[in-house]
Amino acid sequence: MPRVAIVLSGCGVFDGSEIHEGVSLMLHLSRHGVEYRSFAPNREQMHVVNHLTGQPAPEETRNVLVESARIARGEIAPLDTLNVNDFDALFLPGGFGAAKNLSDFATRGTECSIEPGTERVLREFQSAGKPIGMCCIAPVIAARVFGASGGCSVTIGNDPETAGAIETMGAVHQDRPVTEACVDEANHLVTAPAYMYADAPIHAVYDGIGEMVEKTLELIGAGVR
Repeated sequence: MPRVAIVLSGCGVFDGSEIHEGVSLMLHLSRHGVEYRSFAPNREQMHVVNHLTGQPAPEETRNVLVESARIARGEIAPLDTLNVNDFDALFLPGGFGAAKNLSDFATRGTECSIEPGTERVLREFQSAGKPIGMCCIAPVIAARVFGASGGCSVTIGNDPETAGAIETMGAVHQDRPVTEACVDEANHLVTAPAYMYADAPIHAVYDGIGEMVEKTLELIGAGVR
């Protein structure tokens, strides 16, 4: 049975992991008989957003690990305890937390830096030849980490501004519809647009994440059931 790690970035589309994406990922992994374990950085979020109004709540602070535990039903560990030798693949769902808590892409764009623990696990999984699946805005992290060292191919759908940022960081962007994944076999990297298509129906996002999961499992030789 394959065993995979999931890196979450909080709880909620505007300041953490996108909940539909995180749950869709877990559902597909479960359906394929894959054991998964969730991790998140033990640090404060960049900020807190009131999801009813869509506006920042400057008087509030929240911890990325504590908030991510909501999605993981409490079954989660600090990111610095993730050991690449314990897992066959790595997954990062999207949501603005990927661009605010796992990186600062939301504020610095192509000059962004990556949260150190997140960069560590990405580099370790790639060095070990173990595949990485990412969706929504999360592929910008791969572009930043791997773009300058030989590049990689990813998709965030067809948003021209974000695609341009990916290209500026040294990666190649491939346009894909919401239901399709982009596979970079050379870099063991699989990406899918998910809610980068903001108006996509939830079933289409679910289907696209399913293809990302299947293609990632194929790269570890697990196939799908």
